Amino acid sequence: MGKILRETGKPSSSTASPASSSAPATTSSTSVTETVRGSHHFKITGYSLSKGIGIGKYVASDTFSVGGYDWAIYFYPDGKSVEDNATYVSLFIALASDGTDVRALFELTLLDQSGKERHKVHSHFERTLESGPYTLKYRGSMWGYKRFFKRTALETSDYLKDDCLSVNCSVGVVRSHTEGPRIYSIGIPPSNIGEQFGQLLESGRGTDVSFEVNGEIFAAHKLVLAARSPVFRAQLFGPMKDQNTDCIKVEDMEAPVFKA
Repeated sequence: MGKILRETGKPSSSTASPASSSAPATTSSTSVTETVRGSHHFKITGYSLSKGIGIGKYVASDTFSVGGYDWAIYFYPDGKSVEDNATYVSLFIALASDGTDVRALFELTLLDQSGKERHKVHSHFERTLESGPYTLKYRGSMWGYKRFFKRTALETSDYLKDDCLSVNCSVGVVRSHTEGPRIYSIGIPPSNIGEQFGQLLESGRGTDVSFEVNGEIFAAHKLVLAARSPVFRAQLFGPMKDQNTDCIKVEDMEAPVFKA
């Protein structure tokens, strides 16, 4: 006898699950790097009296804040390095508050006091930086120049006037943050609609119906009454509403009871 072979059907492998047909979620964010910039003017009076204080010793400006950090300008009348033997004056900007790896741009300007505006400028701003902003590692870290100006040339220049020097310092602290989709939330104050309806009734604005109770008249709003009472809703807006709803007379009730 011959055998009848039955072939068992298998589900097709091409059938896609519902989850695989959904589109992937797409989100975005932006990294923003910018400088927070500020400046400070430092006037050094009595320059000749500051000479001889010693190599490596400085006169300091008051501290000033830029980008969440404190800064100070240090001027070395006898220079900062022993090897220069007081031949140069030194000028530095220092981190004067706690901070770690603070990245910043700087500009130190010795002002020409003759009016010719031939200022001596050393600046990070407005030029391409090969290695990026300068990094100050800790409090007391400095950026500047040991040989900022030769002392003999400075003392015969237009930068020194009436025994005074004038220095401008600009600091730009580099800060980065990431911006994602902004979610705005609006605080909802607690509901005081009952109090507001009471104030509206007391003001008498917009009243469109009145009640006569024991000879006393009370003004009201039809919509508020209909919202609060199915009886008033039928009486004022229903198919069998009263023909005269401008003034409704209430029987068998005292006025103080009705008002309450």
